[in-house]
Amino acid sequence: MEFKDYYKTLGVPRDASEEDLKKAFRKLARQFHPDTATDKKRAEEKFKEINEAYEVLSDKDKRKRYDELGPNWEHGAQFRPPPGAGGGGTWRRAGGPGGDGVEFEFGGTGFSDFFEHFFGGAQGRRGFGGASGGFPGAGQWGGEQEAAGPERGQDLESDLLVTLEEANNGSERILSLRRRGEGRGAVETLKVRIPSGVSDGQRIRVAGKGEPATAHGEPGDLYLNVRLQKHPDFRVEGADLYYELELAPWEAALGAKKTVPTLAQSVAVKVAAGAATGQQLRLKALGLPKRGGGRGDLYAVLTVRVPPAETSSQKKLWEQLRAAHGE
Repeated sequence: MEFKDYYKTLGVPRDASEEDLKKAFRKLARQFHPDTATDKKRAEEKFKEINEAYEVLSDKDKRKRYDELGPNWEHGAQFRPPPGAGGGGTWRRAGGPGGDGVEFEFGGTGFSDFFEHFFGGAQGRRGFGGASGGFPGAGQWGGEQEAAGPERGQDLESDLLVTLEEANNGSERILSLRRRGEGRGAVETLKVRIPSGVSDGQRIRVAGKGEPATAHGEPGDLYLNVRLQKHPDFRVEGADLYYELELAPWEAALGAKKTVPTLAQSVAVKVAAGAATGQQLRLKALGLPKRGGGRGDLYAVLTVRVPPAETSSQKKLWEQLRAAHGE
């Protein structure tokens, strides 16, 4: 397994602060965002790598687990996980009561093998074959089977990285599922529909694509746990988007006209004189679609940035402003 040096991916030292991580991510994500890059294919792959690195390092628990890999992190392509680390690697075993011990792997989920091994949702989270219909809660999708009926195949589960654009517009994703065991090494191609308005943590069900059953029972299902891709401009809360709108001190004091990006096109907003950091401008219905209909809002969060006084003339102007307002 090839080790992923997430610090190197973001170009930060291993003791980087949360603010340093955020700045590095935003800079690289804007540089390699597929919508603006010339080489879209390379940019898309690079953007996924940047997202994966930030997904781990911006989460305190995941970062701690990552740092605990210790000296193994220097081994590059020869990396060997320390004993007990991770969750089983690329191949994940599915074998419940009556199961045949088949192993499986996913492709096209948006995450690397390294991420899935240590941080992926599929590790240790599979269905259990039996009359109850797979893993807990599956009955809400298809109902429970009769206790005396044939055993149902196991459900499979994995994470799926979804972009905000996909969540906004909906899309189709091509995934691969390969099973290893009893000669079943062929890759199965799955076409998965990502509905508009899908949210972080939501599960997408792909019926009948879990493990096959024994004794003529129904196959299990595949469940994909949605993980929204980090965006360089927007923070997501439910169906609402938040954008940090930077203002110069004179813009905050005198008012200004600014441009705010959205998932469709940029819009112009008016900032009133006397604006302060933390104030929010609500742009109605410019957020993500809601599952029940309608859309969330986009909030432009004002942040006043004070530029440093680097020249004597700049210092003099600041001193004049201080004198005008009184010390």
